[in-house]
Amino acid sequence: MGTVIDSHFLALTAIVTVGYQLFFFIVTALLKFDKVTDFAGGTNFVILALLTLIVKGSWHFRQVVLSLLVVVWGLRLGLFLLMRILQWGEDRRFDETRANLGKLTIFWIFQAVWVWTVSLPLTVVNASNRNPSIQTEDIIGWIMWSLGILVEAVADQQKLAFKNSPENRGKWCNVGVWKYSRHPNYFGEIFLWWGIFVASTPVLENAEWLVIFGPIFLTLLLLFVSGIPLLEESADKKYGNNATYRDYKRTTSPLILLPPALYGNLPSWFKATFLFEFPLYSRNLTQESWYRSSQQGSNEQKMH
Repeated sequence: MGTVIDSHFLALTAIVTVGYQLFFFIVTALLKFDKVTDFAGGTNFVILALLTLIVKGSWHFRQVVLSLLVVVWGLRLGLFLLMRILQWGEDRRFDETRANLGKLTIFWIFQAVWVWTVSLPLTVVNASNRNPSIQTEDIIGWIMWSLGILVEAVADQQKLAFKNSPENRGKWCNVGVWKYSRHPNYFGEIFLWWGIFVASTPVLENAEWLVIFGPIFLTLLLLFVSGIPLLEESADKKYGNNATYRDYKRTTSPLILLPPALYGNLPSWFKATFLFEFPLYSRNLTQESWYRSSQQGSNEQKMH
């Protein structure tokens, strides 16, 4: 991708990623042990960051900073998710795939693609011989990463504390940053990886700009495939008949953190066009219940 050495690094990271994910796939398939799934994903990013930094060996300041940011993110997320699943027990996401080798294989292939693709901006930076001085894009990218990981970490801890409280059993999380977004952890993750990309741009030339596919892939994945759609479907099935939940969903942004009073009064077309409130996030709520929820919310606002 631009230079011969880039191609070598892309091949190296692909081989390492496939090998690492294959190892954990075998463990999962043979032992029916899926508690290491998220740990395998997060730590794989750490391995690629350190591997490309060390193998290249140029230790440019930008390379070191971006590698450190990815290592911090990967270790925090991987260890947090591992501790959480060990505490909660089996991962319900794999109830249908645990005994199905075909579905399990597809999942692990997808995870390997996710790791390799999202790591592309850092891989190319660490493989590059170019070392321009620190620019505005670097600072902006580092700030974006900082804000993103802060939101993600706070959201994770708040939800964990909420779920661990016996008095919240059977309730959906709507405390802290979860008042302002139905999926603040995903917002943080998307935002920080776009920050990594922005901070990589001073190094990119020609076809290397294709690494933008990394954050795009992550964003599309969480918006349309394995992130928000699955959690929205699960929550709708559990709480869809609860008027308070429907009002929470109507007044709370699906991704971007916004005040409920503002978001709840925005027109549906605006939400769908600019704020990611896609119809697939509500397809499991009947039109009738959704209409009742909207009418109830409007009446309550008029009363206040």
